[in-house]
Amino acid sequence: MSIFKACDIRGVYPDELDEATAEAIGLAIGAGLPREECILGGDLRPSTPALKDALCRGLLTAGVNVVDVGTVPTPVAYWAKRRLGTAGAVMVTASHNPPEYNGVKFMIGSMPVTPEDVDAVRQRVKSPSPRAAATGPPPGRSRRRDVRGEYLGWLAQRFAESGDGQRALIDAGNGSASEWAPEAFRAAGYEIEELFCEPDGRFPNRSPNPTAPGALESAAQRVRETGADFAVCFDGDADRAVFLDESGDYVPAEDVLILLARQALRGEPGAAVVYDQKSTRMVPREIERAGGRPVMERSGHSFLKRRLIEEDAVLGGEASGHFFFRELQGDDGIYAALRGGELLASSGRPFSELRRTIPPYYISEDIRIARPRGDAQAVVERVGEAFADHAQDHTDGVRIEFEAGWALCRPSVTEPAVTLRVEGDTPKDLEEISQRVLDAIGAIIGK
Repeated sequence: MSIFKACDIRGVYPDELDEATAEAIGLAIGAGLPREECILGGDLRPSTPALKDALCRGLLTAGVNVVDVGTVPTPVAYWAKRRLGTAGAVMVTASHNPPEYNGVKFMIGSMPVTPEDVDAVRQRVKSPSPRAAATGPPPGRSRRRDVRGEYLGWLAQRFAESGDGQRALIDAGNGSASEWAPEAFRAAGYEIEELFCEPDGRFPNRSPNPTAPGALESAAQRVRETGADFAVCFDGDADRAVFLDESGDYVPAEDVLILLARQALRGEPGAAVVYDQKSTRMVPREIERAGGRPVMERSGHSFLKRRLIEEDAVLGGEASGHFFFRELQGDDGIYAALRGGELLASSGRPFSELRRTIPPYYISEDIRIARPRGDAQAVVERVGEAFADHAQDHTDGVRIEFEAGWALCRPSVTEPAVTLRVEGDTPKDLEEISQRVLDAIGAIIGK
């Protein structure tokens, strides 16, 4: 699998991504930037300082002036880009991947990257500019800028006293939200319980992916022990937020999106709300019921972020826990967590009670089918052929419409596998559709 993904760059350090490759990536990204300033930040992983220094050398060699914001959550790097008006932003992080991974998220200009942007960087890495071999001091210059106080001050002003004395459990998973989210919540008037809020990029207590099996067990137990009104659990670089209710039960991101959309659309009826194609059909139904215009997009934070901007949508959400906001022109896990808390405080109702206002739906988790040989994309195409008599959407993989539900089959971007998600009108429909598609995949892979 290539380290160059659809929305960013990720690989195992140092086998797939080392300092030399990071420097080449910095030079390649810099070649696509005007000779102006670029934000540079990094997460907490042990490999990040060395990779960040190497990437900085590449940017400077390309003639880019670097504004180093230090160790920050990924959304803070993008916030700093907007705040300072820089031409680009680069973040050394592997997001929710295990600690042996690292990577690069970046932004050139005012729009999120496309697969074509990532591929352009890949091509420049393969065929580096003659500037890479130049000797002497690099033409770019680097300066440090501490944006922590500005960012937290902005949040404190936006969410002043919105917590209304609620008790919130913050599970940072030892990731980038560790020292940032508790301070932001206290400033907003919450009583805070902290869990795994000691920064440690080795992630010793749970997976940096809060939706991984077992990752939420400690938070759920602590909610029940402390009587917290809700919990919010962050991923490794704090651009995703996962919620638990007052009983410690997981709240699907689709439910959170529906509740946030209802709130937002009261002030702006008719506005667009973007959601990803893996979401339950209840999302567009409830958006329409609330007076909004649902807009479906392929999964992936860059795709939804770009669609949010293009549609001037008031809000967006992805089933993985990314939430997007017009005022940010993107996503931010800490901001999303505060919006969720604000929603609860203003409603005066428990999270579980708000959830019961959403009609029930029946949807699977992601089902991953290993594909050790051959091309996952070819398998997905064969699945489409097997159900050629059904309506289909090919935005990303193949989404097959059944009379009582749908199935989405797409190649994994991180491993040689295909992923499947299924929804049915009833539990029986869910089971039957799942089995039909799994049988088809089994027959294809077995041949």
